[in-house]
Amino acid sequence: MFKYTVCFVKKGNEILMLNREKDPLMGVWNGVGGKIEKGESPDDGARREVWEETDIRVDDYFSKGTVTWETANGLYVYLYEVDPAFIYETPKKTREGILEWKSIDWILHPENQGIAKLVPQYLPVLLKQEGNYSFHYINGLLSWCQDAPKFLDI
Repeated sequence: MFKYTVCFVKKGNEILMLNREKDPLMGVWNGVGGKIEKGESPDDGARREVWEETDIRVDDYFSKGTVTWETANGLYVYLYEVDPAFIYETPKKTREGILEWKSIDWILHPENQGIAKLVPQYLPVLLKQEGNYSFHYINGLLSWCQDAPKFLDI
């Protein structure tokens, strides 16, 4: 249904974030992700994008959903969790930008102006509960429901 994914890799109280070097969201911290390839499921596209952008292999998601907004555009969002003992040195320069582990408190801090706009609104839901979610952003407000419909293909 949608063409893009955004994926968050969690390790303990940190999440691997990407400061993008190019549009869209140049200079903003966000998860990794990108375009789903033809014939690929959203789940497969998310795993591939994490691998291509970080060299980290992820299998099962912890929490996932979709984020949509007024224009009927949307994306698939995933939260993966790696073992707290997992070693991944950052900061790390990639073709997409700079990867760095950021504390969840830093990401969600209300004064943080450097995070992709909707992340502080939907990430707490993904962090607190397992399951599938549907987030909808309209008129500046984000609403959500659990147990997203099956058409999400997730």
